[in-house]
Amino acid sequence: MKQIIIWAIDDDPIYQIIVNKMIKKSELLLNVLSFKNGKDAIDEFKIMLEEKKDLPNIILLDINMPIMDGWEFMDEMVLLKDKIDERIQIYIVSSSISVEDKNKAKHYTEIVDYLVKPLNNDDLKRITGNN
Repeated sequence: MKQIIIWAIDDDPIYQIIVNKMIKKSELLLNVLSFKNGKDAIDEFKIMLEEKKDLPNIILLDINMPIMDGWEFMDEMVLLKDKIDERIQIYIVSSSISVEDKNKAKHYTEIVDYLVKPLNNDDLKRITGNN
């Protein structure tokens, strides 16, 4: 069985640690890569596309980050959509409970769901079960 590749894009180092530990404890076939902002992630994504490497199956994306926020990351992903062969499930994972943010997420067909932090084991099972 092939590993599911998850990218966690979030500037909060504590959240990154929690997600990594939760994934390891889950005993699911998951491989997680962490990025502290959208720019680092989109740059890596472009390199992987160019080199035809395995892209992430799931992206856990925060909204509020320095350098490139989640919405700017999504705008870049939309521009790359024609070059992506497989479906990538993107989940907004944010501490924001703003109705505006939730509504904005609905404008991106690539976003599967909007989850409020913190993620729990049930969220992780549901996310990986959708893949």
